[in-house]
Amino acid sequence: MKTRFVILFITLFCFVSFLQAQSLADRIGVCTSVNKALLLKQAGCSYVEIGIRSFLMPDQPDSAFAANLQIAKEAELPLYSGNSFFPGDLRLTGPDVCLDEILKYGKVAIRRAHEVGVKILVLGSGNARNIPDGFSREEATGQFTTLCRKLAEYAAGYDVYVVVEPLQSSETNFINTVRQGTEIAKAVDHPNLGVLADFFHMLRENEDAGALIDAGKWLKHCHIAENEIRSAPGVKGDDFTPFFKALHQAGYAGALSIECKWDNMDNQLATSVAAIKEQIRKSY
Repeated sequence: MKTRFVILFITLFCFVSFLQAQSLADRIGVCTSVNKALLLKQAGCSYVEIGIRSFLMPDQPDSAFAANLQIAKEAELPLYSGNSFFPGDLRLTGPDVCLDEILKYGKVAIRRAHEVGVKILVLGSGNARNIPDGFSREEATGQFTTLCRKLAEYAAGYDVYVVVEPLQSSETNFINTVRQGTEIAKAVDHPNLGVLADFFHMLRENEDAGALIDAGKWLKHCHIAENEIRSAPGVKGDDFTPFFKALHQAGYAGALSIECKWDNMDNQLATSVAAIKEQIRKSY
């Protein structure tokens, strides 16, 4: 009887692992323009990650955005996520912060994200959040936390999630690791605010895969690219299985976007997606 129970447990565990691997493999997208949606679909992707500033156009009137809204409705794949949130000259930290101006821009982005079906808005914006020389890091953290809380509260009304993206220290001096991003998410403590894990930036900052487990429920989205030249997965042969194993252990239910430098996206994409799916399969 005990043996039968053990066998049943192992079988169930393997089946659940298989389903999780399948679901993550089925939630792969690419950071690119909407006109590449058919290519993505043919390569086995399930969504497009658009540019917030370029596609949602938060600084432009609704009349200017109307054409992109129609493009989204006719796209071959859903527009699930968006990146490149705030322009560098719209300061998020420092003495020149104007919260009303930031929120005006952010609220338009959130509303339009809802209109085109985007669920995840990535708050990277390394230049905009960079802490100016001589400015208090504690005060900057307070400014950014307050902004994130207000964006999350507004996003909740549109079923949209804002995720903080840690970036390598060569790109910004504020929030460089997943663990630091998780601390911001915990401080905000709102279900519509989470953290993103970009494997490329994690590798550049020598952050271990355990950070994904530590992030727990706050981990809402992931990006992937190889370390040396930010190439597409499969080009240099980087092994991402430690990250995928950690995602499995964490019970991650989000998606995975390829954000890399392509030599020739049309020729490389299918191979890259296949390489990712194979590593996911081996990891679960």
